[in-house]
Amino acid sequence: MMKTCITNGKIILLDQVVEKNLIIEDNLITDITENIPEDAKIIDAKGLFVSPGFVDVHTHGRGGSDSMYPTYEDLNQISKTTLESGVTSFLPTTMTMPVEDIYKAVVNIVDSQGKVDGAKIIGTHLEGPFFNSMYKGAQPEECMILPTVENYKALVGEHEKIVKKISLAPELEHTLELLEYLKDKGVSVSLAHTNATYEEAQTAIDAGANSTTHTYNAMTALTHRAPGVVGASMINDSVYAELILDGIHVHFAAAKVLLRAKGKEKLILVTDSMEAAGLEDGTYKLGTQAVFVKDGSARLENGALAGSIASMNNVVRNAYQNLGLEINDAVRLASYNPAQSIYENNIGEIKVGNLADIILFNDNIDIQMKIVEGIVK
Repeated sequence: MMKTCITNGKIILLDQVVEKNLIIEDNLITDITENIPEDAKIIDAKGLFVSPGFVDVHTHGRGGSDSMYPTYEDLNQISKTTLESGVTSFLPTTMTMPVEDIYKAVVNIVDSQGKVDGAKIIGTHLEGPFFNSMYKGAQPEECMILPTVENYKALVGEHEKIVKKISLAPELEHTLELLEYLKDKGVSVSLAHTNATYEEAQTAIDAGANSTTHTYNAMTALTHRAPGVVGASMINDSVYAELILDGIHVHFAAAKVLLRAKGKEKLILVTDSMEAAGLEDGTYKLGTQAVFVKDGSARLENGALAGSIASMNNVVRNAYQNLGLEINDAVRLASYNPAQSIYENNIGEIKVGNLADIILFNDNIDIQMKIVEGIVK
Protein backbone atom coordinates (compact mmCIF):
# COMPACT_ATOMS: atom_id res chain seq x y z
CA MET A 1 0.00 0.00 0.00
CA MET A 2 1.39 3.38 -1.04
CA LYS A 3 1.13 6.07 1.64
CA THR A 4 1.63 9.80 0.99
CA CYS A 5 1.62 12.71 3.42
CA ILE A 6 1.04 16.28 2.21
CA THR A 7 2.51 18.55 4.86
CA ASN A 8 3.00 22.31 5.40
CA GLY A 9 -0.18 23.14 3.48
CA LYS A 10 -3.43 24.96 4.15
CA ILE A 11 -6.09 22.27 3.69
CA ILE A 12 -9.39 23.56 2.29
CA LEU A 13 -12.25 21.72 3.97
CA LEU A 14 -15.91 22.36 3.30
CA ASP A 15 -16.36 24.79 6.18
CA GLN A 16 -12.84 25.93 7.08
CA VAL A 17 -9.14 25.96 6.23
CA VAL A 18 -6.83 23.98 8.54
CA GLU A 19 -3.05 23.68 8.74
CA LYS A 20 -2.66 19.95 9.21
CA ASN A 21 -1.23 16.98 7.32
CA LEU A 22 -3.23 15.14 4.68
CA ILE A 23 -2.68 11.39 4.48
CA ILE A 24 -3.36 9.48 1.27
CA GLU A 25 -3.21 5.69 1.01
CA ASP A 26 -3.36 4.37 -2.54
CA ASN A 27 -6.28 6.29 -4.11
CA LEU A 28 -8.10 7.39 -0.94
CA ILE A 29 -7.85 10.11 1.69
CA THR A 30 -7.35 8.28 4.99
CA ASP A 31 -6.55 10.98 7.58
CA ILE A 32 -6.29 14.69 8.33
CA THR A 33 -3.90 14.85 11.25
CA GLU A 34 -1.14 16.62 13.17
CA ASN A 35 1.04 13.53 12.78
CA ILE A 36 3.37 12.46 9.96
CA PRO A 37 3.49 8.68 9.44
CA GLU A 38 7.05 7.31 9.42
CA ASP A 39 6.51 5.20 6.31
CA ALA A 40 4.88 7.92 4.17
CA LYS A 41 6.24 9.63 1.08
CA ILE A 42 6.35 13.35 1.92
CA ILE A 43 4.99 16.12 -0.30
CA ASP A 44 5.95 19.52 1.10
CA ALA A 45 3.18 21.96 0.16
CA LYS A 46 5.38 24.93 1.16
CA GLY A 47 2.45 26.97 2.41
CA LEU A 48 0.21 26.40 -0.63
CA PHE A 49 -3.51 25.73 -0.40
CA VAL A 50 -4.38 22.01 -0.51
CA SER A 51 -7.75 21.81 -2.21
CA PRO A 52 -10.17 19.24 -3.54
CA GLY A 53 -9.83 18.96 -7.28
CA PHE A 54 -12.35 20.94 -9.27
CA VAL A 55 -15.29 19.21 -10.97
CA ASP A 56 -16.48 20.69 -14.28
CA VAL A 57 -19.96 19.44 -15.17
CA HIS A 58 -20.20 21.59 -18.32
CA THR A 59 -17.26 21.73 -20.70
CA HIS A 60 -17.34 21.15 -24.46
CA GLY A 61 -13.64 21.25 -25.13
CA ARG A 62 -10.21 22.76 -24.60
CA GLY A 63 -6.80 22.81 -26.21
CA GLY A 64 -8.08 22.49 -29.78
CA SER A 65 -10.34 19.51 -29.12
CA ASP A 66 -14.10 19.14 -28.68
CA SER A 67 -16.24 16.45 -27.06
CA MET A 68 -18.12 16.08 -30.35
CA TYR A 69 -14.95 14.95 -32.14
CA PRO A 70 -15.38 11.18 -31.67
CA THR A 71 -11.77 10.16 -31.07
CA TYR A 72 -9.86 9.11 -27.96
CA GLU A 73 -7.12 11.59 -28.87
CA ASP A 74 -9.54 14.50 -28.62
CA LEU A 75 -10.96 13.46 -25.26
CA ASN A 76 -7.45 12.81 -23.96
CA GLN A 77 -6.40 16.29 -25.06
CA ILE A 78 -9.35 17.82 -23.19
CA SER A 79 -8.54 15.64 -20.17
CA LYS A 80 -4.90 16.73 -20.04
CA THR A 81 -5.47 20.42 -20.70
CA THR A 82 -8.40 20.76 -18.30
CA LEU A 83 -6.30 19.16 -15.54
CA GLU A 84 -3.87 22.05 -15.90
CA SER A 85 -6.64 24.35 -14.65
CA GLY A 86 -7.22 22.23 -11.55
CA VAL A 87 -10.10 20.10 -12.84
CA THR A 88 -9.67 16.47 -11.76
CA SER A 89 -13.12 15.23 -12.86
CA PHE A 90 -15.28 16.41 -15.76
CA LEU A 91 -18.28 15.70 -17.93
CA PRO A 92 -17.41 15.96 -21.64
CA THR A 93 -20.42 17.91 -22.87
CA THR A 94 -22.14 17.30 -26.19
CA MET A 95 -24.20 19.89 -28.08
CA THR A 96 -27.17 20.06 -30.40
CA MET A 97 -26.14 18.13 -33.49
CA PRO A 98 -27.66 15.33 -35.61
CA VAL A 99 -28.69 12.35 -33.48
CA GLU A 100 -26.12 10.04 -35.05
CA ASP A 101 -23.31 12.49 -34.28
CA ILE A 102 -24.30 12.75 -30.62
CA TYR A 103 -24.48 8.96 -30.41
CA LYS A 104 -20.95 8.64 -31.86
CA ALA A 105 -19.69 11.15 -29.28
CA VAL A 106 -21.40 9.21 -26.46
CA VAL A 107 -19.83 5.93 -27.62
CA ASN A 108 -16.40 7.60 -27.70
CA ILE A 109 -16.88 8.93 -24.17
CA VAL A 110 -17.81 5.44 -22.96
CA ASP A 111 -14.82 3.88 -24.71
CA SER A 112 -12.39 6.53 -23.41
CA GLN A 113 -13.55 6.55 -19.79
CA GLY A 114 -10.81 5.26 -17.51
CA LYS A 115 -8.16 5.57 -20.22
CA VAL A 116 -7.44 9.32 -20.38
CA ASP A 117 -4.20 10.72 -18.94
CA GLY A 118 -5.44 13.82 -17.11
CA ALA A 119 -8.73 14.70 -15.47
CA LYS A 120 -11.14 11.78 -15.08
CA ILE A 121 -14.18 11.37 -17.28
CA ILE A 122 -17.02 10.66 -14.82
CA GLY A 123 -19.87 10.66 -17.34
CA THR A 124 -21.34 12.96 -19.94
CA HIS A 125 -23.58 16.02 -20.05
CA LEU A 126 -25.96 16.15 -23.01
CA GLU A 127 -26.57 19.82 -23.77
CA GLY A 128 -29.43 19.48 -26.23
CA PRO A 129 -30.85 18.71 -28.69
CA PHE A 130 -34.11 19.24 -26.74
CA PHE A 131 -34.13 23.04 -26.94
CA ASN A 132 -36.34 25.96 -27.96
CA SER A 133 -35.05 27.71 -31.06
CA MET A 134 -36.10 31.10 -29.63
CA TYR A 135 -33.17 30.80 -27.21
CA LYS A 136 -30.84 28.76 -29.37
CA GLY A 137 -27.67 30.72 -28.60
CA ALA A 138 -24.89 28.82 -30.37
CA GLN A 139 -26.98 25.64 -30.69
CA PRO A 140 -28.00 24.95 -34.33
CA GLU A 141 -31.77 25.22 -34.72
CA GLU A 142 -32.04 22.68 -37.52
CA CYS A 143 -30.92 19.87 -35.21
CA MET A 144 -33.37 20.54 -32.38
CA ILE A 145 -35.91 17.79 -31.68
CA LEU A 146 -38.58 16.99 -29.10
CA PRO A 147 -37.60 15.43 -25.74
CA THR A 148 -39.32 12.08 -26.13
CA VAL A 149 -38.03 8.98 -24.39
CA GLU A 150 -37.59 7.43 -27.85
CA ASN A 151 -35.43 10.32 -29.03
CA TYR A 152 -33.36 10.20 -25.84
CA LYS A 153 -32.70 6.49 -26.32
CA ALA A 154 -31.61 7.18 -29.89
CA LEU A 155 -28.99 9.60 -28.55
CA VAL A 156 -27.48 7.20 -26.03
CA GLY A 157 -28.37 3.73 -27.24
CA GLU A 158 -27.14 1.07 -24.82
CA HIS A 159 -25.02 3.61 -22.92
CA GLU A 160 -27.59 5.25 -20.65
CA LYS A 161 -25.39 4.79 -17.57
CA ILE A 162 -22.80 7.27 -18.91
CA VAL A 163 -25.30 10.15 -18.81
CA LYS A 164 -24.95 12.21 -15.62
CA LYS A 165 -26.68 15.39 -16.78
CA ILE A 166 -28.98 16.54 -19.55
CA SER A 167 -30.00 20.09 -20.41
CA LEU A 168 -33.41 20.68 -22.00
CA ALA A 169 -36.20 23.21 -22.48
CA PRO A 170 -39.02 22.28 -20.08
CA GLU A 171 -41.86 23.86 -22.10
CA LEU A 172 -41.45 21.39 -24.97
CA GLU A 173 -44.01 18.65 -25.49
CA HIS A 174 -43.11 15.31 -23.81
CA THR A 175 -40.66 16.88 -21.32
CA LEU A 176 -42.52 15.57 -18.28
CA GLU A 177 -42.54 12.02 -19.64
CA LEU A 178 -38.77 12.17 -20.16
CA LEU A 179 -38.29 13.67 -16.69
CA GLU A 180 -40.24 10.80 -15.19
CA TYR A 181 -38.09 8.33 -17.13
CA LEU A 182 -34.80 9.94 -16.02
CA LYS A 183 -35.75 10.58 -12.39
CA ASP A 184 -35.00 7.06 -11.19
CA LYS A 185 -31.78 6.78 -13.22
CA GLY A 186 -29.82 9.37 -11.24
CA VAL A 187 -29.61 11.84 -14.12
CA SER A 188 -29.47 15.54 -13.29
CA VAL A 189 -32.02 17.34 -15.48
CA SER A 190 -31.15 20.99 -16.08
CA LEU A 191 -33.27 23.73 -17.67
CA ALA A 192 -31.62 25.49 -20.62
CA HIS A 193 -32.07 27.29 -23.95
CA THR A 194 -35.67 27.82 -22.98
CA ASN A 195 -38.61 30.17 -23.45
CA ALA A 196 -40.41 28.64 -20.48
CA THR A 197 -42.62 30.72 -18.24
CA TYR A 198 -42.02 30.66 -14.51
CA GLU A 199 -44.96 28.27 -14.19
CA GLU A 200 -43.60 25.87 -16.82
CA ALA A 201 -40.19 25.88 -15.15
CA GLN A 202 -41.80 25.25 -11.76
CA THR A 203 -43.74 22.29 -13.15
CA ALA A 204 -40.49 20.74 -14.39
CA ILE A 205 -38.79 21.38 -11.04
CA ASP A 206 -41.69 19.75 -9.23
CA ALA A 207 -41.25 16.77 -11.56
CA GLY A 208 -37.56 16.39 -10.68
CA ALA A 209 -35.42 18.93 -12.60
CA ASN A 210 -32.62 19.95 -10.22
CA SER A 211 -30.54 22.51 -12.12
CA THR A 212 -30.41 25.47 -14.49
CA THR A 213 -27.72 25.56 -17.16
CA HIS A 214 -25.45 28.65 -17.51
CA THR A 215 -28.02 30.58 -15.48
CA TYR A 216 -29.16 33.93 -16.93
CA ASN A 217 -27.90 32.93 -20.37
CA ALA A 218 -30.34 31.53 -22.99
CA MET A 219 -33.42 31.54 -20.75
CA THR A 220 -36.35 33.74 -19.79
CA ALA A 221 -35.25 36.52 -17.48
CA LEU A 222 -36.57 37.55 -14.08
CA THR A 223 -39.01 40.45 -14.30
CA HIS A 224 -41.47 41.64 -11.67
CA ARG A 225 -44.56 40.25 -13.44
CA ALA A 226 -42.95 37.29 -15.20
CA PRO A 227 -40.25 35.67 -13.00
CA GLY A 228 -39.19 33.32 -15.80
CA VAL A 229 -36.73 30.45 -15.51
CA VAL A 230 -34.25 32.70 -13.69
CA GLY A 231 -36.83 33.43 -11.00
CA ALA A 232 -37.74 29.76 -10.67
CA SER A 233 -34.08 28.88 -10.28
CA MET A 234 -33.58 31.51 -7.61
CA ILE A 235 -36.45 30.60 -5.30
CA ASN A 236 -36.32 26.80 -5.40
CA ASP A 237 -33.94 25.50 -2.75
CA SER A 238 -33.69 22.12 -4.51
CA VAL A 239 -32.25 23.65 -7.67
CA TYR A 240 -28.56 24.11 -8.42
CA ALA A 241 -27.62 27.07 -10.63
CA GLU A 242 -24.72 26.82 -13.07
CA LEU A 243 -22.80 30.06 -13.53
CA ILE A 244 -20.12 30.99 -16.09
CA LEU A 245 -18.18 33.47 -13.95
CA ASP A 246 -15.82 34.81 -16.63
CA GLY A 247 -17.02 38.41 -16.36
CA ILE A 248 -18.41 38.20 -19.91
CA HIS A 249 -21.44 35.94 -19.72
CA VAL A 250 -22.79 37.48 -16.51
CA HIS A 251 -22.04 40.82 -14.84
CA PHE A 252 -20.41 40.33 -11.44
CA ALA A 253 -23.26 42.26 -9.78
CA ALA A 254 -25.79 39.84 -11.30
CA ALA A 255 -23.61 36.97 -10.11
CA LYS A 256 -23.79 38.39 -6.59
CA VAL A 257 -27.59 38.51 -6.86
CA LEU A 258 -27.64 34.84 -7.86
CA LEU A 259 -25.27 33.97 -5.02
CA ARG A 260 -27.52 35.72 -2.50
CA ALA A 261 -30.55 33.87 -3.86
CA LYS A 262 -28.97 30.41 -4.06
CA GLY A 263 -26.45 30.66 -1.23
CA LYS A 264 -23.06 29.00 -1.30
CA GLU A 265 -24.81 25.60 -1.15
CA LYS A 266 -26.48 25.65 -4.59
CA LEU A 267 -24.29 27.72 -6.91
CA ILE A 268 -22.08 25.83 -9.38
CA LEU A 269 -19.16 27.26 -11.31
CA VAL A 270 -18.73 25.87 -14.83
CA THR A 271 -16.52 26.83 -17.74
CA ASP A 272 -18.79 25.91 -20.69
CA SER A 273 -15.44 26.00 -22.49
CA MET A 274 -15.00 25.25 -26.18
CA GLU A 275 -12.00 24.06 -28.20
CA ALA A 276 -10.30 27.47 -28.25
CA ALA A 277 -9.91 27.50 -24.45
CA GLY A 278 -6.24 27.73 -23.60
CA LEU A 279 -5.29 28.83 -27.12
CA GLU A 280 -4.60 32.19 -28.76
CA ASP A 281 -7.18 34.42 -30.45
CA GLY A 282 -8.37 33.21 -33.83
CA THR A 283 -11.12 31.32 -35.66
CA TYR A 284 -12.27 27.97 -34.28
CA LYS A 285 -15.31 25.70 -34.50
CA LEU A 286 -18.25 24.76 -32.32
CA GLY A 287 -19.97 21.88 -34.03
CA THR A 288 -20.14 23.00 -37.67
CA GLN A 289 -20.15 26.72 -36.85
CA ALA A 290 -17.22 29.12 -37.05
CA VAL A 291 -16.37 30.77 -33.72
CA PHE A 292 -14.30 33.93 -33.48
CA VAL A 293 -12.19 34.32 -30.35
CA LYS A 294 -11.03 37.80 -29.44
CA ASP A 295 -10.54 39.80 -26.22
CA GLY A 296 -11.48 36.93 -23.95
CA SER A 297 -14.79 35.97 -25.58
CA ALA A 298 -15.90 33.40 -28.15
CA ARG A 299 -18.68 34.47 -30.51
CA LEU A 300 -20.48 33.33 -33.64
CA GLU A 301 -20.46 35.55 -36.73
CA ASN A 302 -23.79 37.07 -35.58
CA GLY A 303 -22.23 38.09 -32.26
CA ALA A 304 -23.89 35.41 -30.12
CA LEU A 305 -21.70 34.00 -27.35
CA ALA A 306 -20.50 30.50 -28.23
CA GLY A 307 -19.47 28.97 -24.94
CA SER A 308 -16.40 30.38 -23.24
CA ILE A 309 -12.63 30.16 -23.17
CA ALA A 310 -12.61 30.24 -19.37
CA SER A 311 -10.47 28.03 -17.15
CA MET A 312 -11.83 26.70 -13.87
CA ASN A 313 -9.08 28.20 -11.74
CA ASN A 314 -9.87 31.58 -13.29
CA VAL A 315 -13.58 31.42 -12.47
CA VAL A 316 -12.74 30.28 -8.93
CA ARG A 317 -10.40 33.27 -8.70
CA ASN A 318 -13.29 35.51 -9.80
CA ALA A 319 -15.52 34.03 -7.11
CA TYR A 320 -12.84 34.64 -4.51
CA GLN A 321 -11.88 38.14 -5.63
CA ASN A 322 -15.11 39.54 -7.10
CA LEU A 323 -17.91 37.87 -5.13
CA GLY A 324 -16.30 38.39 -1.74
CA LEU A 325 -16.28 34.71 -0.80
CA GLU A 326 -13.90 33.02 1.59
CA ILE A 327 -11.48 30.71 -0.22
CA ASN A 328 -13.18 27.53 1.03
CA ASP A 329 -16.56 28.77 -0.22
CA ALA A 330 -15.16 29.80 -3.62
CA VAL A 331 -13.64 26.31 -3.96
CA ARG A 332 -16.91 24.69 -2.86
CA LEU A 333 -18.68 26.20 -5.90
CA ALA A 334 -16.26 24.37 -8.20
CA SER A 335 -15.89 21.08 -6.35
CA TYR A 336 -18.44 19.92 -3.77
CA ASN A 337 -21.50 21.57 -5.30
CA PRO A 338 -21.05 20.29 -8.86
CA ALA A 339 -20.28 16.80 -7.57
CA GLN A 340 -23.41 16.80 -5.43
CA SER A 341 -25.54 18.13 -8.27
CA ILE A 342 -24.83 14.97 -10.30
CA TYR A 343 -25.08 12.67 -7.27
CA GLU A 344 -21.34 11.95 -6.99
CA ASN A 345 -20.50 11.57 -3.30
CA ASN A 346 -16.85 10.46 -3.26
CA ILE A 347 -15.27 13.47 -5.01
CA GLY A 348 -15.32 17.23 -4.58
CA GLU A 349 -14.43 17.36 -0.88
CA ILE A 350 -11.38 16.63 1.23
CA LYS A 351 -12.64 14.16 3.80
CA VAL A 352 -11.64 10.72 5.00
CA GLY A 353 -12.89 8.03 2.62
CA ASN A 354 -13.12 10.21 -0.46
CA LEU A 355 -11.00 9.70 -3.55
CA ALA A 356 -7.65 11.50 -3.34
CA ASP A 357 -8.29 14.06 -6.09
CA ILE A 358 -6.21 16.96 -4.80
CA ILE A 359 -4.77 20.17 -6.21
CA LEU A 360 -2.27 22.61 -4.73
CA PHE A 361 -2.46 26.31 -5.61
CA ASN A 362 -1.19 29.68 -4.43
CA ASP A 363 -3.07 32.79 -3.29
CA ASN A 364 -3.80 33.70 -6.92
CA ILE A 365 -5.33 30.25 -7.58
CA ASP A 366 -2.44 29.33 -9.91
CA ILE A 367 -2.28 25.53 -9.98
CA GLN A 368 1.06 24.14 -8.74
CA MET A 369 0.34 20.41 -8.38
CA LYS A 370 -2.37 17.96 -9.44
CA ILE A 371 -3.09 14.59 -7.82
CA VAL A 372 -5.70 12.27 -9.35
CA GLU A 373 -6.71 9.30 -7.19
CA GLY A 374 -3.44 9.50 -5.29
CA ILE A 375 -1.17 9.81 -8.34
CA VAL A 376 0.75 13.04 -8.98
CA LYS A 377 0.12 14.12 -12.58
